[in-house]
Amino acid sequence: MELCTRTFTSFLLPSSFLSSNKILLLANANSSVFKFNSLKLFAPHDHLFQPFISRYNSFSSPFTVSAASSSSSVAVGTEQDRLPAELKVTETEQLKSTVKLHVEVPPLVCEDCYKRVIAEFMKQAKVPGFRPGKKVPEEILIGYVGRQNVQKATIESILRRTLSHAMTSVTGRALQDSVRIVTKFSEMEETYSSLGSLRYDVIVDVAPEIKWIPDNNAYKNLKIVVEIDSDIDAQIASEQEFKRRYKSIGALKVVTDRGLQVGDIAVLDISATTIDQDESNVKTIPSAESKGFNFDTEDGDKVLPGFLDSIIGIQRGESKSFPLVFPETWNQENLRGVHAQFNVECKELFYRDLPELDDSIADKLLPGCSTVEQVKDLLLQRCLEVEQTAREQATDNAILDQISKMVEVDIPQSLFEEQGRQLYGANLLEIQAKMKLSEQQLASLSSPKAVNQYLEHQKENITNLIKQNLAVGDIYRRENLQFATEDLVKEVENSIAEFKRQNQEYDEERVKDQVQEILEGAKVLEWLREHAEIQYITR
Repeated sequence: MELCTRTFTSFLLPSSFLSSNKILLLANANSSVFKFNSLKLFAPHDHLFQPFISRYNSFSSPFTVSAASSSSSVAVGTEQDRLPAELKVTETEQLKSTVKLHVEVPPLVCEDCYKRVIAEFMKQAKVPGFRPGKKVPEEILIGYVGRQNVQKATIESILRRTLSHAMTSVTGRALQDSVRIVTKFSEMEETYSSLGSLRYDVIVDVAPEIKWIPDNNAYKNLKIVVEIDSDIDAQIASEQEFKRRYKSIGALKVVTDRGLQVGDIAVLDISATTIDQDESNVKTIPSAESKGFNFDTEDGDKVLPGFLDSIIGIQRGESKSFPLVFPETWNQENLRGVHAQFNVECKELFYRDLPELDDSIADKLLPGCSTVEQVKDLLLQRCLEVEQTAREQATDNAILDQISKMVEVDIPQSLFEEQGRQLYGANLLEIQAKMKLSEQQLASLSSPKAVNQYLEHQKENITNLIKQNLAVGDIYRRENLQFATEDLVKEVENSIAEFKRQNQEYDEERVKDQVQEILEGAKVLEWLREHAEIQYITR
């Protein structure tokens, strides 16, 4: 039954950081994961061309040059080497931090690649009538392998060999896994056949530049207003927790001789309909319906205003009907201002038989305590720790939110998709842990359609995360911030220990990278808190 008026914010921590209290802060209340990722850049020998060259392999042959497999029997030119002639590369800036490279490969380079392909086929081919290792005349070899296959293999060899050279102008800027050849293979075949040269276009995303508004010092001396939920007030929270524990050790007894009063617990069947002069427009309110709802009257301030007052005095087996209006501040927007008619039947009615509140029950309230005052002190101490953590997290969230509004970034699509898929994957893991999804459900939620829908619906959130991410990284570099090496070692060990404890696979280098990103982010937030003017407002 959705009658509660308060919502409680949960703050998520990465499991591997719980032991050292390193807080992974959320960028906002709707996000599940926030990492201060460093951009992964293209390196000249990364061979990132393999995935997109392989899609050109539309022919079938025992001697196919497969760029997708390093174990291919005729793989040639996989390392950047000296070319017999210079490439002509024209660079054009595109939108969304994208660069287009038009690459012209001269005939001399194409001829050299052709010779390498023929030499490799010569080593590998088992041509009938020729002993292994015996030199086969070129025309006979081409006739056996197929001229078309040789041409395709040559073009792939050219691409393999020239791409890293072509990428020289964007080395250090190009994002990993964003490089793609956009020229159709058929067009390259036509150019190669007619001219003996090759031309192709490459699109690559580059690390986006950050522009601070109004200037590069914008992030210094921030003025932050942080809204704190009154529910995290340590004094209030500790009193509520003490009261909850005290009530939990009392026995429930059936009320037989009176109606409901504050302090009782009632089991209620509740239904509601909208009030409308036109009876044909009357509708049920599903979210207000509940069977066997256990209502603690001491929580009356957490339900719809007027609900408790309307049922005071109701007895077991009795029903009451009364109108209420949902306030304009109600959580569910579609119910704000709605006039409703409630029908409530009291199924059971209980009161608590509480023990005397003295030191004799201290150990029951909190094991290990000998006095009630000790219980209250320890609960307050715990709540103060929670309050401090919540205040820090709320502060950092406010800082991250503000700096994301202070930067302009032309975000490349590959970076957007990478961050979005990471968030979606984290959400899916969380759902799987809670609900134990079936293989069919998991497959459905992992489908390209489901992922793309998530990327579309969460576009604004993902964009803000990336802007925060890049802004934090920029501040870390600008301010020359550092963290202790021993912190990195310790947190990596903690993370790996957590993976092992949960019998999960892990990549130690990736764990190290992620830990480093988090420590860098925490260092930036610490620096920003120290240099910001912060005002706290309780809501």
